[in-house]
Amino acid sequence: MGRRRSAAIPDALSGFYVYNFVVPAGNRPVESSLLEADNPISVAVVGVGVFGRNHARVYQELEQQGEPVRLVGVVDPNLERADAVAREFGCRAFGSVAQMLTTHSEVRAASVAAPTVHHLEMARALMEEGVDVLIEKPLAVSLAEADELIQLAAAHKRIAQAGHLERFNPAVRATIPLLTQPMFFEVHRLSVFTPRSLDVDVVLDLMIHDLDIVLSFANSPVKEVRAVGLPILSGKVDIANVRLEFESGCVANFTASRVSTERVRKLRFFQPHQYVSVDYGRQEVLVFTVGADGSMPGAGAPTINPQIKVAKPPVTSEEPLHAELRSFLHAVRDRSAPVVPLEDGRRALALALDIVAAIREHGKKVGLAGIAKGKS
Repeated sequence: MGRRRSAAIPDALSGFYVYNFVVPAGNRPVESSLLEADNPISVAVVGVGVFGRNHARVYQELEQQGEPVRLVGVVDPNLERADAVAREFGCRAFGSVAQMLTTHSEVRAASVAAPTVHHLEMARALMEEGVDVLIEKPLAVSLAEADELIQLAAAHKRIAQAGHLERFNPAVRATIPLLTQPMFFEVHRLSVFTPRSLDVDVVLDLMIHDLDIVLSFANSPVKEVRAVGLPILSGKVDIANVRLEFESGCVANFTASRVSTERVRKLRFFQPHQYVSVDYGRQEVLVFTVGADGSMPGAGAPTINPQIKVAKPPVTSEEPLHAELRSFLHAVRDRSAPVVPLEDGRRALALALDIVAAIREHGKKVGLAGIAKGKS
């Protein structure tokens, strides 16, 4: 039997870092007015593991490309790591948010790329002191924490963006004008094994990217979840297969793996008269149109079969993180709604947690609990 969506979804994440969350109150003005066009936005990155280091790199690159931004510092409880990243990108290193905000009150925006278990504490400390935030995916460890983040952003009038990177993939952006009535999705996200993010299941590590995209494309509530997953090289689920049914009748199949021998990032969907293939990695889109006139979005040149036309929409290649951070900075400067609001991050998290619960239930039914314990 499939799993019906429920309101009560258990927490699924854990972490082990200890941060200093204490921030002196009242030492920073909260600004709501627009910044001067040529006044650089002072930014910071909180948590400089693999993802955080890339945020610092891109902020520096955007500055070098003429974007009005200045990377002030990086924060990490691992001071050796913080110092190394700070030296690499020419900024200051801090062991805590409190230390940074006490000495550098000019910071106006920050990427929160710390372990997920610390997102709420870190983002709260920043927003309470007037700092706008981009919070990496998954947004939080639970829906209750996601709701608190949303409430904090509203209460402190902060720009708060969820870090769903694939929304800014040029291939995804090129696909949006093609959408009519998607009825079937087939999605594969496969990666080779790396000792990274092993404190979470592959659903929250990798699949959540595609859940966010399909939720956006399908634009319909999820009706039913069927899921299976297995731990292979870690104590968490490393490979998972999921089937979703939406209220609209649309169906989506997802496969995510972090123990594959190859790297695959592909999304395919069918809609009336069309098949669309999106390659995240190559940033390419192919559109096959059957038996429709040229007025249909994406209809292209005839193939050997005169009933089928094929098109390759133009895609301007760009690193998605560049596009994401530039979009965040523009929202900060203009005080405008971010492209990916926290509510979208919460929506993807809710579905991911529902899938994790469905996998757990399936594992109990077929006796997989012993496998996970043996790898813990």
